[in-house]
This record gives sequence, C-alpha cells and structure tokens, in this order.
Amino acid sequence: MSEFGGDIIVNTHFNSPEHLDIPPADAQRDLAVKNDTLIASPHPPSPKTIDVAHSFPETTIQAHTAGWTVFRNLYMANGTLYVVSSLPRSSFPDIRFITSTGLPAENTPESVAQRMPTSENLDFITPEQASARWGPIEPLGANRVWSVEGNTFLVNDPSQFLDHYYHFCAELLYGAWAFWSGAHNAYVDPLTPDVSTAPPFDRFIFAHTEAHGWRDRPGFNSYFLRAAFPSLTVEVQQDWEDRIAATAATGIHARAWRFDTVLFTDRSAAFRGEVCGMQVHRTAGAAVHYMNKVGNLTKLWWEPVRRSVLRFAGVDEETRDIGLRVERNTMARVKKPMDGLPLPGTHELAKRQEVVVTYISRQGARRHLIDEDHAALVNALEEMCEAHGWELNIVQAERLSKEDQLALVSRTTILLGVHGNGLTHLILMAPTPISTVIEIFYPGGFAHDYEWTSRAMGMKHFAVQNDTYYTHPVLPWVAYPEGFQGTQIPAYAPTVINIIEDRVAGKLPNSDFEESIMRVNYDF
Repeated sequence: MSEFGGDIIVNTHFNSPEHLDIPPADAQRDLAVKNDTLIASPHPPSPKTIDVAHSFPETTIQAHTAGWTVFRNLYMANGTLYVVSSLPRSSFPDIRFITSTGLPAENTPESVAQRMPTSENLDFITPEQASARWGPIEPLGANRVWSVEGNTFLVNDPSQFLDHYYHFCAELLYGAWAFWSGAHNAYVDPLTPDVSTAPPFDRFIFAHTEAHGWRDRPGFNSYFLRAAFPSLTVEVQQDWEDRIAATAATGIHARAWRFDTVLFTDRSAAFRGEVCGMQVHRTAGAAVHYMNKVGNLTKLWWEPVRRSVLRFAGVDEETRDIGLRVERNTMARVKKPMDGLPLPGTHELAKRQEVVVTYISRQGARRHLIDEDHAALVNALEEMCEAHGWELNIVQAERLSKEDQLALVSRTTILLGVHGNGLTHLILMAPTPISTVIEIFYPGGFAHDYEWTSRAMGMKHFAVQNDTYYTHPVLPWVAYPEGFQGTQIPAYAPTVINIIEDRVAGKLPNSDFEESIMRVNYDF
C-alpha cells in the first residue's frame, strides 16, 4: 500500500484565526451524568425545512478540524462552494484546511501547488452579495436558489485513494462517522448498540470520481457502504457536473444550490493539519483525534456501523455481541475493588473468552512471506493452538466469499498477516482486552495504516520485523525499503507465537482498553 506523501507540511497556526478547530455546536448542550459516565442529552429534532425563496440563510460551521468540516447552509454555483455570511472572513478557518482543487496527489512541489485551493473552490460572500447574484428578478419574486435537503457527505477527493478497501472503509468512512457522530454529540446505548443518536446521511457525493472510481476490485467498498447505510443515495462526478452545469448561467439565469447540512472532507486539507500530516498520516486520525479531544466521541460510536455490516453478512447476534459481553464482564469486575475485592487481570478475562487466531495468508499475492518462513509459521501456529485448545484459521481471503470473511473476522481474537488489504477487516473485529492485530513487515519497513486503526478501535497492534516487534508508543519510522512489496519477507515464527501467548496470558496488556470501558455505561 502506497503512503500518501503529497503535501508539504505547513504551519497550521492552531492558535490563530487562520486555522480554527471549531468545537461541535452540540458540545455546548447540557450533559447528564449517570454512574460517573457522561451521557449526551437527546439529539434535538431536525430543523424544519427553510424557505430559501425569500431569504438567504447564512452559512455556519458546526464543527471543523483540518480536512473535516460540518457546514449548515452551504451554497454551490458553477462548481464553486460559497459561504454566505455577514461575518468577516477571518471568522472562518483558512480554506487550505477545508478544501483543495481535488486533483490527484503526487509528492512534488508542482503537485502541492496545483492542489492549493483558491476562491474558485471556496469563496465567501455576504447575504447582500448572494441576493445580487441569485435574488429575485422581479419585485416580490423568489430567490433563484434550490435547496438540497437533508444530510450530505461531500467527498472532494479523486479516485486515487477511494478505490481501495482500506482507504475507503477504514479511513474515509471510519473518519466520516467519527466526525459526524462527534459533531452531533451522538450517544450509543450499550443495551441497544445497533442504534446511534447521530442523524443518518441522505446522500454521498463523490465530486471528482466516476461510478467505478470509488469501488475496489474485491467489491468490499460498495458492499460495506450499502450494508452500513442502506437508504443512502450516491452521486458521482457526472452527477456533480450536472449540478455545475445547471448553475453555470449568469445574469438573470444565474442560480445556486443550497445544501442543508454537509459533512465536507478533503484529503489534501487533512494532510496540511498537524495530526494527519505530522503524526499518524491517516485522514481518519484527524477526525477521531479531534472528537476525542473535545469529549464528543463515546466508546461505542463505531458499533452501530460494525454491527450493521455484520448483520448484513448474516452474522448472528450472539457473535455480534462478543465485544459487549466481554465489556460487561469487565465492568462488573471493575466494580469489585469498591467492595474490597481484587481486580482480575487480563488473563482471567481471557478464560471467559474464546480465543480465535486467524492468519490471513498472502502467499498467492505479490507481497508475501518467504515460503519456508510461511510454512514454519503455520506449523508453529498449529502447535500453539492445539496445545492451548484455541481455534486456528489459515485463510487466503480472496478464496472466501465476503460473508465467510466477515463471519470469520467477527469471531477473531488475534488477526495476523503481512501488511496488506486483508487486515482492513480489523474494523469489524470485536474490541476486547485481548483483541490483537499482528502485522508483518519487511525488515526496516513500517506504515501507520493498520497500527493507528487498531489502536483507534481499542485493540493492541504489533509490528513485526522478522524477529523483532514494536508496539505503541515505541514505533519505528515510516519507511518503504526495497523488498517492502516483494516476495521475500522474513518472519521468525517464535516471535509471533510469543506475542500471541503473552497477549492471552496478560503479559502484554492493553491498558487503553481498561480505561476506555470506563466511558461506557452499563446498568447491572
């Protein structure tokens, strides 16, 4: 998987008006405290339809961080997005952290310059200027503005990073739902984990890619999207061009679209920010980090999406509930110290959880282990699982149906494999105290893709380079040495076996999991 490196990192001016992290409006709402857990007040009813025939409702930003912005009343005419506001432009974030020209990214100064946005991409006008452009032609007439009601997810990226399972599902969708949920201070009740108080998306618009451009070759992008958001309407570049053409006229035929509520995302803008550009190199990282920072992301925010996809794949409720059952058991034991009883360690939790080890083999793909090392690893895994009574699955994902792949990963405790697309399934695993992702790299190589995503999911990640492993917070530098994409990747089996056994035994605990469950409220 190639690493995005197209942007020169610029000073983001986090403390100046040029780049404003804007807290979600709902963060201002009163919060109720129940059992030491912060519970968001019920989400307010959706606003009534606005009559734009006789007014120009002003644009507001509900939440913003680099690459992710939630707008209310965003306008578009002839391909330019417009913020209509009586506030000065300095009240809004610098447009470099909102949008770009949407061109493909290359790691060259020329490409960086070509993707820098201008007023042709996003402009600011006053209500009076909007009236002069799109106001009534005759006295008492109607404005020439047409509303696109509901909630729109507007993706300003080319297909370069959309036609890939990881980048589409584990970055774009994962980040989008995090930012959208946080912007609405959404809550997921552990007793009804299929439901979020976040309002649903009505449409996705891929402004710079055709219908095939957001679909991956194995077909998981469309499968995941339709399973997670079954009522969603999808528009692509041709549809966006239709909207542009319909508003291209000038003079008395000038007109504009007004989008009610928009989650706008731009990959290049995200990489200009500190978190994505300098720290994790994942666009979703900016969204998740920010919403966690302001305290608007509950522990179970991703659970309704995960469960929806698994249910679509035919996974039974008992399996979908694995993570929640373990968390309830953990919470019950967390209460024991209050009664003067000791808190069991991770190894005691594992006794109540079935251990399922899944090795995704890439021996039929372009990037894979040395054949002898693969054979040794398989033998070692078989011996380990037989000795402990654990379930072992050694699979080539491309030989399984989508349903079989998701059924397997939904039960998986330990997921391992060479750096590659199959590890994206981790976003559908059940986070538990011993849930683990082991990613094998060519020595000297490392990428944040699955490492960051594993931690964001609440799971422990190990980067293995032959006989050496790394785990957060001690990580190697991002690197793609010669051999990274090759067929001679070494793997010392005893290192992998030791990681698995030590994880299950509680010798390599995931302290973040224990802390995170305190954010979940269960009624015992």
